[in-house]
Amino acid sequence: MAGAVGGGRARIKAEVAVATHLPVAAAAGMEPSQVAIIGSGLIGCSWAMVFAAGGFKVKLYDIAQQQLTSALENICKQMKELEESGFLKGASSAEQQLALISICTDLRAAVEGATFIQECTPENLELKKKIFGQLDLIVGDNVILSSSTSCLLPSKLFTGLKHVKQCIVSHPVNPPYFVPLVEIVPHPETDPSTTERTYALMKTIGQSPVKLNREIEGFVLNRLQYAVISEAWRLVGEGLISPTDLDLVMSDGLGMRYAFIGPLETMHLNAEGISNYCERYREGMRLVLNTFGPVPEFSGEIEQKISQAMSEKIPVVPKVLDARRKRRDEYLTGLAKLKKQMKSD
Repeated sequence: MAGAVGGGRARIKAEVAVATHLPVAAAAGMEPSQVAIIGSGLIGCSWAMVFAAGGFKVKLYDIAQQQLTSALENICKQMKELEESGFLKGASSAEQQLALISICTDLRAAVEGATFIQECTPENLELKKKIFGQLDLIVGDNVILSSSTSCLLPSKLFTGLKHVKQCIVSHPVNPPYFVPLVEIVPHPETDPSTTERTYALMKTIGQSPVKLNREIEGFVLNRLQYAVISEAWRLVGEGLISPTDLDLVMSDGLGMRYAFIGPLETMHLNAEGISNYCERYREGMRLVLNTFGPVPEFSGEIEQKISQAMSEKIPVVPKVLDARRKRRDEYLTGLAKLKKQMKSD
């Protein structure tokens, strides 16, 4: 009978884990799984917070002790602020989540016992290849090696590694704590099980993973983002609209839609389905698209014009920029909370 009661409790805790995006082991009071974060900058700290919110033990690695100490202090400050504002992720308190994060300056010690390693070093190919080369020598055959790179192709990062089948890109959106999307991009030799395990892990910690079937320059998010930036740059450069009004077109126009549905669903809903939309608008779309100019240089007079407008609105002063970023994060947190609430209604 005691065994049956214990089994019932375990089942209930497992259900709680699913409901709160916590790993089942952590919710059931068992030893939580362990991950290693390589690099303690903005992205590394955000990943550490996301995994800790999911109940994972986190080892945060960097080469400088002072950098790690500052990173941990920033994480502590952010978590407490999030808890006070009611925006802290996960089912446990800030104190409990912080207890899951430790820091380490020894790479071998940092990855010992980890089942998933997320690299978050600066966007430098040689540096990242060096890190993965070192990891390749010390990890086992069941550890996933993942990179946060936003633009480096997996084939450039992982080719030649002994554990290439365990390598993958998990590209977050900055900042990953507030924006849940993660692009999962395989190397041509990545084992399908690595992709599936990474996808499942991201779902477990409350992120929104998408799987790319193969690598491509810029992945998907940046290809879409750069297409928008490119046309925005041309329109401002040609004097058709001011930089501030251009941003308003997105924030109070397209962005309102795209915060909840994507461009393809927008097409689908703006007519009687996709086919009807194409029937109505394909000629107009092609007419407009054929007027798009070449890829901008992102320099010269247009750069100065846009830079001046943005600097007048938000001066390039560390204190001002930090305050604006904090406000951005508060908006993103509120939006995430609203979306979650709307989905549950």
